[in-house]
Amino acid sequence: MKVLHHGLAKVLAKRQIRSAVLIALVISLTGVLAPATPSVAATSSLDFRNAMRKLWEDHITYTRSYIVEAGADLPGKDATAQRLLANQDDIGNAIKPFYGDAAGSQLTTLLKDHILGAVDLIAAAKAGDNAKIQAASDKWYANANDIAAFLSSANPTNWPLGTMQSEMKMHLDLTTTEAVDQLKGNYAASVADYDKVHAEILGMADILSTGIVNQFPDKFGMQAPSQVGMPSTGGGVSTYIVLGTLIAVALSMIMGGGAILARRRA
Repeated sequence: MKVLHHGLAKVLAKRQIRSAVLIALVISLTGVLAPATPSVAATSSLDFRNAMRKLWEDHITYTRSYIVEAGADLPGKDATAQRLLANQDDIGNAIKPFYGDAAGSQLTTLLKDHILGAVDLIAAAKAGDNAKIQAASDKWYANANDIAAFLSSANPTNWPLGTMQSEMKMHLDLTTTEAVDQLKGNYAASVADYDKVHAEILGMADILSTGIVNQFPDKFGMQAPSQVGMPSTGGGVSTYIVLGTLIAVALSMIMGGGAILARRRA
């Protein structure tokens, strides 16, 4: 009888060891199969939005400085122009992490043409040369359409061509009005014009930053929206079904071993 009990004890001990190993496996799988927690992003979407706003505020701030200085033939206008051109490098660099170095450099080139076109237009307006004013204006607006097309091609879902063309045209229209009032000596009107330029450029900056965040949510610690009717790839219900099945098997082995021992003792 003692030999039988000893044998049964060994059988039960082996079952318990196997069950313990299975439970340990379940616990380890919990860490592997459980839905992953998104990693903390290096840049939050809010920080990125504010940084984009700062870049475009620099754009209009130094543009206004140049309008004022060029209109009055102040000696600092060339230094301001150089700082304004450097801002276009900054804007191009801001999109390189998302669209690549070539795309960032292309945007910088387009934006520098935008600045140089404004310089030519101001010079023609100061000189009162209507033919040059028209030529410079046509070139400036054509460049704005090129910028809109470039941006839309990079992110057509969030930056539709029509939207980008409208934003760029509004930027040029408002800046033109600001420059004309400043050159005519309508200084109070020019200041009010700048406020409109400021409000418009913040809206455009937000369109740009929001579009990038929506297109690259993983770079901001966010997950892309799941397709309707499709299971989540991060684990979800299927993960817990697997875990539940393994736990049930482990428990049944433990209970089964106890039941066998009880019957044999009886």
